[in-house]
Amino acid sequence: MKQMKKLIAIAVLFFGVVSFTNAQTKVAHINTQQLISAMPEMKEAKDEFDKLQKSLGADIQASITEYRNKLTQYTNEAPNKTDAENDARKKELAELEQRIQEAQAAADKTTQQKYIDLTKPIQEKALAAIQKVAKEQGFQYVLDETPGSGVLFAEGTNLMDAVKKELGIK
Repeated sequence: MKQMKKLIAIAVLFFGVVSFTNAQTKVAHINTQQLISAMPEMKEAKDEFDKLQKSLGADIQASITEYRNKLTQYTNEAPNKTDAENDARKKELAELEQRIQEAQAAADKTTQQKYIDLTKPIQEKALAAIQKVAKEQGFQYVLDETPGSGVLFAEGTNLMDAVKKELGIK
């Protein structure tokens, strides 16, 4: 009787282990930030973004130079001007400073939106390629190992080479 209970317990344990082994899911990992950085589209997007930043920065820098020149000029001429003229100049400088601040805020907003517009299609393409490769290779989960993504352990298959191949990246 005791042997029968032992055999039943062993059989239950054996079948439990076998079914647990069969139920395990396949998990892979990839560094999406590294993948996206390697995509040729990202270099093109970065070049376009840098060009926009440089252009907007040059416009703002020209306004700042104009402000500084007027400030120096008005400061030097102030003792020889009337109070009304100095007040008008102070008002002019304050308005110029306000326009510069508004231009900087508008430039920041423009560059942020441009970055989103440029990178969103690239991110979508990378994610689609990751999903395709993961399905082809039978993975149920793909973890992002990009720093700050929260992955603590990544021992699975790294899909980087397969996804780069899918995207035609060397």
